[in-house]
Amino acid sequence: MAHVSIDNLRKSYDGRSDVLAGLNLDIRDGEFCVLVGPSGCGKSTLLRMLCGLEEISGGQLSIGGQVVNHLPPAERGIAMVFQSYALYPHMNVYKNMAFGLKVAGSSRSEIDERIRHAAAILKIDHLLQRLPRELSGGQRQRVAIGRAIVRKPRLFLFDEPLSNLDAALRVQTRLEIAKLHRQLAATIVYVTHDQVEAMTLGDKIVVMHEGRIQQAGSPLELYQQPQNLFVAGFIGSPKMNFIQGVVTRADGSGVQVEIGGGLRLLADVDGGSVQPGDAVTLGLRAEQIREGESAGEGQVLQGVVNLVEHLGEANFLYLTLQGGQDIVVRGDGNRSVAIGQPLALSVDSHAFHVFDADGMALRRRTPGNLQSSRRQAA
Repeated sequence: MAHVSIDNLRKSYDGRSDVLAGLNLDIRDGEFCVLVGPSGCGKSTLLRMLCGLEEISGGQLSIGGQVVNHLPPAERGIAMVFQSYALYPHMNVYKNMAFGLKVAGSSRSEIDERIRHAAAILKIDHLLQRLPRELSGGQRQRVAIGRAIVRKPRLFLFDEPLSNLDAALRVQTRLEIAKLHRQLAATIVYVTHDQVEAMTLGDKIVVMHEGRIQQAGSPLELYQQPQNLFVAGFIGSPKMNFIQGVVTRADGSGVQVEIGGGLRLLADVDGGSVQPGDAVTLGLRAEQIREGESAGEGQVLQGVVNLVEHLGEANFLYLTLQGGQDIVVRGDGNRSVAIGQPLALSVDSHAFHVFDADGMALRRRTPGNLQSSRRQAA
């Protein structure tokens, strides 16, 4: 397969403003890398530059150690799976999968062997004589993936391949793509706007916004240690709660924040970069908030329930805090909660993220480090 190296890559259409502004990224051989972000962030443009459908305005792009800036798509050793499937309607599945190999001059026996192998992997061997109109959306997408597999590329590119499928089929096909990656040990760059797809598929997630990479890392790294407000709000479902506040105390042992209604909350982060009076944003995941007051170091918040979403095993409770700010809590699905009901909540100080006025995250302190520092202080 192929290691992909992106060095200060730029894309500009008018020669002045950059659509992609100096991207730097390494994708390891065999890695499943997901490009995620809102519409217009530049993820599909980057994918098209990888496959040679967009010219590079600046910087360097290498695939497998080879600089491909000016190499035509056919010589890059890539295969792309499009959102729209792009199957030839007058050709059956077998001929659709064989077309690219015929153009490349492969022998009839080699073509047949590759198609049979790919069809078996994707479980579409019984569909080889059907026309695209005789297939379901999921079957068409598997044919498009099979057409890519038979080429034995060094790099697979997927451009939002599941967006045309219904919810159940999207989950099923997502699992098939994950299994395919394990079977082929392939290098894959996958574009999506769906952060759930990104979290479940990717070895590495690259979060993009306004033509820039906001953060790149493993799914858990981005979920647990977002570097800025954008990543924190984009990764996770439901999105992270954001609570506006003002710093009342800040030092190396933590930051105390007043959020309104006279309530002050302590966050176990390094407060060396902020000072009293600074505006900050507290971040808190829905599952890190407990219903009811609990013993120990949990800090108590009071809220009123505005809406309850029943999911079976859990409820999402939408509350307004005593200071007037709204949050979402993941609650016990077996517990009945009424709209308008007051509810006490408990949060540990180490659960908070803190973002400064520029939206950058303050360094969090782990529970282990906290216990050590407290023993030393005692």
